[in-house]
Amino acid sequence: MLRTMITATNTLNQLQSQIDTISNNISNSNTVGYKTKEARFSELLYQQFNNDEMDTTIRQSPVGIRYGVGAKIGQIQTNHAQGNLQNTDRDLDLAFTKEKQYFNILMPDENGQRVVYSRQGDFYVSPVANGQVMLVNGDGYAVADSNGQAIYFPDNVKNFNLTNDGMLLVNYEDGETLSFELGVTELQKPQVMEHVSGTYIALPANLNELGYNQGDVLTNLQGAARNEIGIAKGKLEMSNVDLSKEMTDLINAQRSYQFNSRAISIADQMLGLINGIR
Repeated sequence: MLRTMITATNTLNQLQSQIDTISNNISNSNTVGYKTKEARFSELLYQQFNNDEMDTTIRQSPVGIRYGVGAKIGQIQTNHAQGNLQNTDRDLDLAFTKEKQYFNILMPDENGQRVVYSRQGDFYVSPVANGQVMLVNGDGYAVADSNGQAIYFPDNVKNFNLTNDGMLLVNYEDGETLSFELGVTELQKPQVMEHVSGTYIALPANLNELGYNQGDVLTNLQGAARNEIGIAKGKLEMSNVDLSKEMTDLINAQRSYQFNSRAISIADQMLGLINGIR
């Protein structure tokens, strides 16, 4: 009975993580640029008991008794499929039209700032000093150019334009135009990336221990490679969360949780009966 309770308890903890993942997907169903997460399960080790040496029956299954000890989440994988594009007709709303391309964002951390990657393309201007403004995203983080630097330009902008290769053109009333190459990165191995928060991902700190270097995982699109960029102005890429699928997965996870909870309750009752007999 203790084995039954331990097996069910192991699985319960993992099912709770799956429910948390599904809940996070549902809560971000309207978040611009959010990519849904999928929990994948794998079985824990089996224990083999060869207690039937005298049984000469020819079987298709392995000889002996195999006890499982539950299941665990093998990985929480990100679905990088393209989300629906929503028209906004706003100059600083930008959306990628190709998968696995990301804006470079400068996120503050304990060491100053780090480069993170996001498909969240609702950009704004934030005043800094001396009549200058900085290009930021909806969370207030600086948008980086192709050299990894924050983008600054004088205030009182007339409008913004965008070229096919990701060049942001800042136009003024006097006819002056400033141009900035938006930092765009394409992921070759998105499964290696680490989820930071919200729509942001970054290179893991232990990248070398995983057997990769930065060039294996991502490419900063610069020079001639910028012709590979697929980007549109006046649109936002919405979340790729499928609510009907998430609700179905949530119901299945809750049913599994109830089943394992019931297994613990039954095992407890059986232990009570055994103690009563003694």
